[in-house]
Amino acid sequence: MQGIEGYLIEVEVNLMSGLPMMAIVGLPDSAIREAGERVRAAVKNCGYRFPLERITVNMAPADMRKEGASFDLAVAVGILVTSGQHRLEGLERCLVIGELALDGSLRPIPGVLSMVDAARANGLTHVMLPAANAPEARLIEGIEVIGLAHLDELKGITDIRQTSVGDGSRRGGGMNVLDAAAGAAKFTEDFADVWGQHYAKRALLVAASGMHNIMLVGPPGSGKTMLIRRLPSILPALTDQEALEVTKIYSAAGANKDRSRLIRTRPFRSPHHTISIGGLVGAGSIPKPGEISLSHKGVLFLDEMPEFPRYVLEALRQPLEDRHVTISRAKAVFTFPAHFILAASMNPCPCGYFGSDSDTSTCTCSPLKVQSYRSRLSGPLLDRIDMHIEVPRADLKSLALAQGQGMAGWSSADMRERMQVALERQAYRYRGTAIRFNGELAGRLLREACRLPAEAEQLLLESIDTLGLSVRAHDRILRMARTLADLDDVEAIGEEHTAEAIQYRSLDRKWG
Repeated sequence: MQGIEGYLIEVEVNLMSGLPMMAIVGLPDSAIREAGERVRAAVKNCGYRFPLERITVNMAPADMRKEGASFDLAVAVGILVTSGQHRLEGLERCLVIGELALDGSLRPIPGVLSMVDAARANGLTHVMLPAANAPEARLIEGIEVIGLAHLDELKGITDIRQTSVGDGSRRGGGMNVLDAAAGAAKFTEDFADVWGQHYAKRALLVAASGMHNIMLVGPPGSGKTMLIRRLPSILPALTDQEALEVTKIYSAAGANKDRSRLIRTRPFRSPHHTISIGGLVGAGSIPKPGEISLSHKGVLFLDEMPEFPRYVLEALRQPLEDRHVTISRAKAVFTFPAHFILAASMNPCPCGYFGSDSDTSTCTCSPLKVQSYRSRLSGPLLDRIDMHIEVPRADLKSLALAQGQGMAGWSSADMRERMQVALERQAYRYRGTAIRFNGELAGRLLREACRLPAEAEQLLLESIDTLGLSVRAHDRILRMARTLADLDDVEAIGEEHTAEAIQYRSLDRKWG
């Protein structure tokens, strides 16, 4: 594995006279160098003879660094075939991966989905791997899966080409990509639990419909975290291709809990504010996916965003713009996908009560402390967040009255129903392109899809002059206006859609 992509490695085994020893070459890591002892014990405990000769194992290409225990089975098979103890035809078209236990049993390994996908792309027809990984491998169509629970089971296989193991199940048919309800599994959290906050709910509906980044700003207890944690309940379904991408990332990270099916719900990641930059972006000599890649096609939630170290937050700037992250190492460059909705929350000041009208909740922060707190978020980072929404503290009397009258407001089902027309419009408008949502628009397509009438154009230009908006903020307002028009089921963007999109840039007005 390099990043989330699989690369074929050819394992060559040579036996020659000399002192009995085993040398593994080809830039192996410690886990691979230790494979010699695991393979020796597994081969002998399965009734085979371990050759008392000089064994050389080469992993080609020799200039690519390898890591992990997934080469154990290939090394064992190479030794058994080369020493003449087992005949196995068809190896040249078969991928062999798996970790061996000392008794010969096979343990599951991470990254199988990407490895099998790479094998199919390179023309291989079979894959031999641990039985626990077989359901995951069968998610890739067009390749025969041979699942082994123990090295002993190899004795019953002499020609891989004539072997058919497993039930032959393959990835199911496609989902309805327009059905928002299909992507909403049985979530226990629902927007009906949130009383009031209709403005914030409307903003989250817009964010989910067009995949726009959003930040909620308000005092403690206003419901910011509660609102964002319910965002996954209204997100549209993953397509088959998106589900495969997400599952490959979680497989590479070893975080896929159910290996028998694709991940069908959009990820929701909420890292703690003490996370390191490596944990967020990805780290290691051969990097593994970080939180921003584990959020791919889903939501990355940063609760109390100013509490995160500034240098960690600044690492988000490039992924938010490019929708991928590139990590350079001495031997290779790794690219991870990172196309996600950034959802964040923050207080208006360190104590949280700046601007509060309540007599019991008075801000105690000095202007210097307030400015220092706000400056933890840089202007370029704020510029990349489409929507800045103020969430006022809830009025308990109004909430009690609403509860008594059963007026909960929008539920998740209501919001999914409202966004359905927007999803259908976007699917029709962007058919034949790689774009699915308005939040992905850029360049020529942005200008074509977001043409404004003269009145709306004049309003936007005046707002840019008044608020001092950047060109990036201008484009993000256009994308939001396009989503608002889609929610109203109209093709032409009106002045009211532009005005509402401008209102969603509250931090530009108050802190610009």
